[in-house]
Amino acid sequence: MSDVVVVIPARFASTRFPGKPLASRTGRPLIQHVCERAAQARTPSRILVATDDSRIARAVESFGGQVAMTRADHPNGTSRLAEVARDLAAGTVVVNVQGDEPEIDPALIDKAVEALGDADMCTVASPFAADEDPGDPNIVKVVVDRLGRALYFSRALIPFRRDTIGPGQPLKHVGLYVYRREFLLEYVGLTPTPLERTEHLEQLRVLEHGRRIQVVIAETKHHGIDTPEQYNDFVRRWQAGRQGA
Repeated sequence: MSDVVVVIPARFASTRFPGKPLASRTGRPLIQHVCERAAQARTPSRILVATDDSRIARAVESFGGQVAMTRADHPNGTSRLAEVARDLAAGTVVVNVQGDEPEIDPALIDKAVEALGDADMCTVASPFAADEDPGDPNIVKVVVDRLGRALYFSRALIPFRRDTIGPGQPLKHVGLYVYRREFLLEYVGLTPTPLERTEHLEQLRVLEHGRRIQVVIAETKHHGIDTPEQYNDFVRRWQAGRQGA
């Protein structure tokens, strides 16, 4: 198998939670929790944190993590990821793990890497939990074809159930991505597309340019952390897990 490198983009600025990667009520910065979970996966050979912030870099180095310093002017995490990928060997498989997902399932990383096949990239979808609203526009949905490849991503509820009963069940998109290094470098040079701009979803650029996204369907209950309140919930779960160990 090709070399597999996990890259975790992390930035200090956040509208809803400034300094999020360094939040440390557990005794460890949040970014350390993410790195430790990713390191439990079987397939990656390296874990890199991509950041433009020296405070985050120092925190990562303090717990023995590896840092890739990047420019500060990236428009999004994918662009930051591509800067790091340029320095990786040809043929490397690059896994994008979000820097605010300290409870990501390591097995999910392995499943996505192993499912990449001959597609340009791979991502993950999960059935909705009972307490989640498929109609929520903040939760991205995806529909796939019979080969498990993405047909469309949307903030709207897809597929639309025309009749009361039907076989199509909505799938929640999970923001874990696996790229072939060469396609990742190509992707950031692709022209932004109309549907991407309409839905504000970068992955639609891939589909609109006729490229293939493989989708792994797996049960997952982890959530990213966007707010201090969500971080507090994570801390409570983490503390409860420590007490139960």
